[in-house]
Amino acid sequence: MGSNPPTVVHIIDLDNTVEVIVQSSDGSFHHHSVDSKLVKTSTDNLLEILQSSRLASINKNLIISPSQSLYDLLIAPVKTYLPPSGTLVLTLDTSLQSLPIGLLHDGKDYLLKRYSIAQTLGSKIRPPKFLPKEQLRALIAGLSKFSPSFNALNAPEGLKALLRVEQEVEDVKKQTTSSTVLLNEKFTSQALEQQLSTNHFSILHLTTHAQFSSDAQKTMFFTWNKPITVLEFDNLLKLNAQTNEDGIELLVLSACETAKGNKRSALGIAGVAAQAGARSTVATLWKVDADSTALLMEEFYRNGT
Repeated sequence: MGSNPPTVVHIIDLDNTVEVIVQSSDGSFHHHSVDSKLVKTSTDNLLEILQSSRLASINKNLIISPSQSLYDLLIAPVKTYLPPSGTLVLTLDTSLQSLPIGLLHDGKDYLLKRYSIAQTLGSKIRPPKFLPKEQLRALIAGLSKFSPSFNALNAPEGLKALLRVEQEVEDVKKQTTSSTVLLNEKFTSQALEQQLSTNHFSILHLTTHAQFSSDAQKTMFFTWNKPITVLEFDNLLKLNAQTNEDGIELLVLSACETAKGNKRSALGIAGVAAQAGARSTVATLWKVDADSTALLMEEFYRNGT
């Protein structure tokens, strides 16, 4: 028995106005228009807080304030057309693609407490499919030590060892049927390319440092021997797509700022992964704590099958 299609919310930036268009599960459309200056001000305020290096010590109310403002501007006017729970699929315009919709606050709770939130770049993204646990074949790669790549000329300063990576790798491995692990010295750019070009994986899980910049050469994640730039990553995924008919079903970028972007390329590494053929991508929009991320990843795989 099939289920109803999810409700889709399109949020389009037309410079002077932001248009919110709801496509309900019954196929009907509903529209709301709001002043773009109000949306952009609250969006900038929220992202500035979330991407701050002091996020862990920031008062929760400072996050809720712009979150609630955005909820009131974008979601509240169309709330009556949304289901009480379930999945919301968001298609966001370029200038808003770094906005974490799940964190919008209705005055009582965050949106993600009521809905499963999925974000797509548009119609070119392949729809996700359910993977039975017996099909969870994963390539798991990560760095838990200080690696030579941290000294690269285009690397940010202050990169440190990610101490919980080994535990996260082990936890993810336990939740998959078959896995190949590239850890520390084994996680080289050459090894990653060799695995992706010769083997078929439904899951690619990377737990390592990463950063996003408007400069493509500074948008990267780190292997043991060198950083992999966003353009090199795009080529690797396309190479995989040539040998793997089904492609990568799930790409997880468990690292700092992997989804962080700007107007020039708003979903960063995660966006490139989606455009290169990964059906579903999980990535972080801001700096994350290593311990909590390891726990989150363990629960994600345990409950995601």
